[in-house]
This record gives sequence, structure tokens and C-alpha cells, in this order.
Amino acid sequence: MNIVGISAFYHDSSCCLLRDGRLVAAASEERFSRRKHDPGTPAEAFAFCLRQAGLSLADLDAVAYYEEPRHKLARQLWAGVPQAPEEGDAAWSRDLAWLDADLAEDTLRRRLGFDAPFLTFPHHLSHAASSYAFSGFDDAAVLTVDGVGEWATTSYGQASGDAIDLFEEVRFPHSLGLLYATVTAYLGFRVNGGEYKVMGLAPYGQPRFIDQICQLVGMGDDGQFALNLRYFDFLTGRRMFSPELCELFGQPARPAESAIEPFHRDVARSLQLVLEEILLEKVAYLHRRVGSQNLCLAGGVALNCVANGRIHREGPFRHLFVQPAAGDAGGCLGAAVLAHQKLTHRSARQSLPHVALGPSFSLHEIGLLLRDTEIEPEDFSDRPQHLADAVAERLAARRTVAWFQGAMEFGPRALGQRSILANPLDPEIRRRLNRDVKKREAFRPFAPCVLADQAHLHFRLSQASPFMLETCTVESPLALPGITHVDGSARPQTVDGAVLPHLAAVLRAFEAQTGCPLLVNTSFNLRGEPIVCTPFDALSCFARSSLDTLVMEGFLIDRQQLPSHWPELLEHWQGADSRRRDISRQLYTFV
Repeated sequence: MNIVGISAFYHDSSCCLLRDGRLVAAASEERFSRRKHDPGTPAEAFAFCLRQAGLSLADLDAVAYYEEPRHKLARQLWAGVPQAPEEGDAAWSRDLAWLDADLAEDTLRRRLGFDAPFLTFPHHLSHAASSYAFSGFDDAAVLTVDGVGEWATTSYGQASGDAIDLFEEVRFPHSLGLLYATVTAYLGFRVNGGEYKVMGLAPYGQPRFIDQICQLVGMGDDGQFALNLRYFDFLTGRRMFSPELCELFGQPARPAESAIEPFHRDVARSLQLVLEEILLEKVAYLHRRVGSQNLCLAGGVALNCVANGRIHREGPFRHLFVQPAAGDAGGCLGAAVLAHQKLTHRSARQSLPHVALGPSFSLHEIGLLLRDTEIEPEDFSDRPQHLADAVAERLAARRTVAWFQGAMEFGPRALGQRSILANPLDPEIRRRLNRDVKKREAFRPFAPCVLADQAHLHFRLSQASPFMLETCTVESPLALPGITHVDGSARPQTVDGAVLPHLAAVLRAFEAQTGCPLLVNTSFNLRGEPIVCTPFDALSCFARSSLDTLVMEGFLIDRQQLPSHWPELLEHWQGADSRRRDISRQLYTFV
């Protein structure tokens, strides 16, 4: 039984493939198109999934879609068609075409070429299944929180065996995801992408605006809450927020890319704190309804790792699982699982030890690319321990290393397949990475990866954290300025040597040289770009950055080995790439 799951036409379009109920491939279209948060037809991701499983179109038994287009259309018609925003009018007009409820299936069939049955599932049920089915739990309470699906914005459920019952929901326009997105836009960041910046900015501020944030959202009985729509304009306006919101805070919205003042930090802190308190209250309600000790989270809000950490530490559930691609990208996983169970009446539940589900490239393929580009790397392909020692030596010398190993990760986190590694003992590494390498805001934190058996010596963690989806307090005998946020927290990835042997070898080698068993681990990309996918993407990103070393499988390249004309050639190629477009930064894309 071969089933493709698809999430598309909103943001982060993605595909996965289940073969006899086992997950064998998953990837987001942005990694192939190089268009961040690409919402279009996931043609390249679809083709990759088929190639990875060795399938043709004729081998597909079903294609599963992550939402119900007709129910979504009912909500869109109820809300009314928004006016086109001032910027991106052409993209907006294109998106309005999706008001035809049959167009999703028609477009996917026409562009992808499949003739298999097309099954659709409710958006929040797809989210719920994407978490529970891969949690390894036999039963769980389930909470899904996002901007909006068809109508639901928050869903409460219980799962046992292969059954998931979503017994309560909060309906559009009342949404914690839209609350957070609205304040994100007010603070001058891009919606559907800048929310994590607000989360990172929050610890720099003081919660001076709790009362104002609480005027935006009111608590209801049980799992309910409601937005005060006076302050929001996402239904029919050109922006997320109304003029009344600016009056409430006493300042106009921050222009994009302008200076971040203490006021903006304080608003971010207040928003983050209110979100956490609401989620803790609703998780407590869910626990009263569902007796399980296990909690599964999904939906875009479940990517808020600070809130996840508080839910795990302070909430009533003993065990927490957050699906690594918790946003809309991961909806394809849940849809595929639901389709498999519907068609076969067999379980597709499984544990998820890793998310290395994307493309991988052989030494031969990488070697051919390097030969054609006149680069002569050092070849460690038959000496893996020597490679680990060489990388650790460079890291100990406070050099930065781009790390390209194995199959690309699925989801927004770099987890040791497409990473940038650095020395967490270096007090200058955060400034250098943000300013010179990632080319992004100075307040942004960096996460660590740590050997799993030593994590407890450096972090207050109660369980393994292989997917970097929970923050905790740094409690280490070492000074770790590279990974410790301003509030003393970090978002660690625990590394199991059986799952990530190459990264674990580097960590062990670095520990042998420095006494420190952890490293900075951030995503291998530049600001505004998706994480690299192919060896060419990696080489391009390396050449355009100030990274010191690139490792691709067994090949090691130091910056001085790049031909002198390469950066200019790549800069020209990047400027000519007409596919680099982003969705509107000012308005949540409902359609």
C-alpha cells in the first residue's frame, strides 16, 4: 500500500510517502524551489518521494490531502474575500483562485499526474494524527493549536489505539495563532515566519503590557477563548491589526527592519507570557478531560518551544511529544496515516527516531560536483574518525563549520544533517554567527546539540529532546555563552550516537579536545533562504557566507580552497533566480 500525503496551497507545501504504513520519505517544496515557505504545488517534493521509494505514478494506491477544501471554502465565504494588500497584489489575486473548492484536487492531479483516489481529511485531525501516530504512545491527550484550518483554530482530543476523537474546538476567527501573528505583524516581523523572532526577542523585555495583551483575548469556559475583534483586521483589511491596537499600546506599528526599542521587547515578552499562561490553563483542562499521562501537540503554535518547555515542566502531563514538523508542513504526515488506516484497517502508528527523510547524495555525486568546480577537497571518506578529529580541531580553534551529512531533515529545525556547527565556549560566536554568517538580527539565539548521555550534566531536561522543540534551563559547570540565551535558557538537541553517528563522533572528538560535549547547532542557510538541500545549495551558501569550513559527507573544504572567482559567480546566479519570492509579510494568508 503506497500512499502520498500532501499539504499545499497555504504555506510550507510538503509531501510524504507511507509504504505499508511505514514513513519512508518526506520533504517540503521550499527546499527544492529555494522559495522560503513555498505554498505552491509540491511537484519536486512529490517527485522526490516517488524516487526515494522506487515508485512510479501507477504504483500509488491513494493521495491524501491534509484538509477539507469545501469546509474551508465555507469559512472563506463566511469571512468574505479580503481586499488585496498594498504589496503582493499579483500573488493575492493568484491565491484567490483557491476559493474554488475543487481546484486543489484538480490542480494536484493535473500538475502531478497521478490517477489514484484522492482522499481529504479535516485539517486539525491531520495535525492530531501527525503527532499521535509518530509519538510511540499507546494513548494520549491531543492538543492542536494553529492559525486556522477549515474552521477550527484549537482542538482538544483523546487518542487510544488507532482512534482519535477531537471532542472540542475553538472556531475561527478566535485563534491563538492569529493573536500571535497579529502582534508579530505589529512588531514589524513577517507573519507566517517571523513569530519565532518574537519568541526569541521576548526574554530581552519586561512584561509591562500584560493588561493590554489580555484585552486582546478573553478566557471562556473549558477549552474556549475569544479574541476581541475590535483590535484585529485580518478578516477584511489590509493588515492583521486595526488602528485600535496601535491606540491600545500607545505607539504605531514598528516599520520592518527598523530599530528594535525596549518597547518592542516588552510587547514581545508580554505576548509570549500570556500565550504560555493560556496554554497552561487549557492543558490543565485537557488533562481533567483525558486521564492519560501523555500529551501530543501539533499545529504551528506547537513550534513555540518556550511554551512547550513550560507545558512539560509545569503542566499535568508526564510525557510530551511534539511532532517535529508541527506546522502545516507536517499535516501531510497525518493525512497519509489517516488514509492508510481508512483503506487498510491497519495501524500506521510508529515511533520517530529521526526526521532524516529527505534527499541524500553519494560521495560519487558530491565528488563529481567538486571536480567540475575546480575545488580540491581533503578526502576523509575512508577515515571517519580522522574527519571527526579534523572538524573538532577547527571548532576548538573557534572556526565555523557547515555540516552536510546524510538525508535532509523534514521540518524547520537543522538536526545534524544540514547544520552549521560552532564552538559554544566562544563568547563572540553568537555575534559573529548572527552578523557575519547568518546575516540576521543580533538578538536571535542559537541552539546546542549535546551527547544524549551527558545532557543531564548541562541542562535541566527530564527526557530526551532529539528534535529541538523544548527550551530548558542551562545548568552546566561550563560557561556556554554561545548557546545560553539572555534568560539562562537553551533549546537543546540530544544526540544519540546510534541515530546520528557522524555528529556524535564530532561531539566526542570536541569533548576530547576541549572538555565540552556540546556544540552550537544552527540551520545551514542564510537569512531569507530555506535550509540547503543539495550539494550545490551547500556550496553556494558556503561561498556566499563567511563560514570557515564546509564538510559534505567525507569531503572537507576550507575557505581558502575556494577559487577566487566563485563568490562573484554565485552572487550573479543568485541575483538571476526569479523564483525567490516570499508570501506577503503583512497579512496572514488564509486562502
